[in-house]
Amino acid sequence: MELYLLRYFLAVVETGSFTKAAAACLITQPTLSAGIKRLEEQLGVGLFVRNNKRVFLTTAGTRFLPRAKAILHEVNMAAAEIARTETADVLRLGVLQTLPAALVARLLAGFSAAHPGIRFDLYDGSEQELLNRLDERGLDYALSLRRVDDDSSLPLFEEGYKLALPVTHCLAGEAVIRGEDLANDSMIVRSRCEVLSETSRHFTDRNVRPPLVYRTAQDERALSMVGAGVGITVMPESYQSPDVVRIPMRDFNPRRTVALFLPRFALPDRLTGAGKAFQRFAGGFFGHAG
Repeated sequence: MELYLLRYFLAVVETGSFTKAAAACLITQPTLSAGIKRLEEQLGVGLFVRNNKRVFLTTAGTRFLPRAKAILHEVNMAAAEIARTETADVLRLGVLQTLPAALVARLLAGFSAAHPGIRFDLYDGSEQELLNRLDERGLDYALSLRRVDDDSSLPLFEEGYKLALPVTHCLAGEAVIRGEDLANDSMIVRSRCEVLSETSRHFTDRNVRPPLVYRTAQDERALSMVGAGVGITVMPESYQSPDVVRIPMRDFNPRRTVALFLPRFALPDRLTGAGKAFQRFAGGFFGHAG
């Protein structure tokens, strides 16, 4: 189905006349009529009822109308997106879902202040989703976890995992907490946590099975629920909140390296400078050479 036929169809609907629709499309009326006939043949139904004064939609035409509008809207949006990203300094940045929003926001705010002419299109995703999009040229850069020491990513910082407890918790003043001390606590599960299985094993090895009161894929929401006293959880150290304290667990030492994953392919010439500037800034922001 050719898109121009949908445009003919919508022009007739909007003007209520084949003559006016042809003028709006800058074509002759016979050409428009032939186009509408071709569209009706492709669909196998009549779309219009014609009389001497006006054109009306058939029942089939009425059902087809919102779909035709939606198709052309998506096509127009796609064309606008291509035009925007192909002519503007826009870097497409993937962000791992388990990175703190506040941390990413500070990074981007600092970079935007230093480089006001460069903008970002942001995409959330899991580690694998971000890697796939990088490979498919759907992203320019990604903030994710470094699993292999190679030149495909720039390490930014390393961190461990600690308990998150409300400041009112009876153990909030401890320097280190044993898993056995948490047998009577309620647990919040961060379903996208990279060390979820290690965390579960740490407790079960100590015969501790705290009740699970909340499960969420949204880490900021989990942190808020901890602050509200709903339960406790294990989170990367970089998650902070005024009403939450972060305390290490004894004999629980997993760590992660957050890195900036570099483009898989050469950036367009107009983005080369922007990309290098972002690499340098990200490295400096987290205290590493870029």
